[in-house]
Amino acid sequence: MIDVYSWPTPNGHKVHIMLEECGLPYRVHSIDIGAGEQFSPDFLSISPNNKIPAIVDADGPDGKPISLFESGAILVYLAGKAGKFLGDSDREKFMVLEWLMFQMGGLGPMLGQAHHFRLYAPEKIEYAVNRYTNEAKRLYGVLDKRLSQSLYLAGHQYTIADIASFPWIRSWANQGVELADFPHVKRWFDEIAARPAVQKGVTVLADQRKPLTDDKAKDILFGASQFKKR
Repeated sequence: MIDVYSWPTPNGHKVHIMLEECGLPYRVHSIDIGAGEQFSPDFLSISPNNKIPAIVDADGPDGKPISLFESGAILVYLAGKAGKFLGDSDREKFMVLEWLMFQMGGLGPMLGQAHHFRLYAPEKIEYAVNRYTNEAKRLYGVLDKRLSQSLYLAGHQYTIADIASFPWIRSWANQGVELADFPHVKRWFDEIAARPAVQKGVTVLADQRKPLTDDKAKDILFGASQFKKR
């Protein structure tokens, strides 16, 4: 059994979707990041960067429990455990990892900044809004070009590169992007959204998420509470 410590965010949904796609048994433990549960000692013991998601697999590679944080690392681990979604040949695996790193290092962080400055920042900073909205559109352009040449991000197979990227694209409107401007991304997005495991994965914990309007929650996520030494 895999214990998943998570919240309904794009990074959380990556792992929820992957577990559903692989058919691995799991149970979910909600970590309410707006309430500060990510700073609890128990959670920090498995996720020292105080970010969701994290997992504990009672049946690790050597038969002993293993804990993992960072959604990209978790996806690679689960792909190895299930023998799925990481490509068949060495060449395919490196292509999968290439596009997974694109998501982890660029797509996720930059779209996250677009969300922050467009929706959550206490003041609208025109420079920041323009910078990250334009970067979001640039990244969508990279995806669109790739998907004009390939059915999926890493080639002809659906992989963890697609699973990692899809949840971030679900909020395209909040990023200042019009999905119709990127027809190849839209084709890819619609196909993945129709997968039963994806439809189930994005509902995990979704009923617990609340609009981020509370000042205390904003301080926990973006203010002094986030930057406190622990």
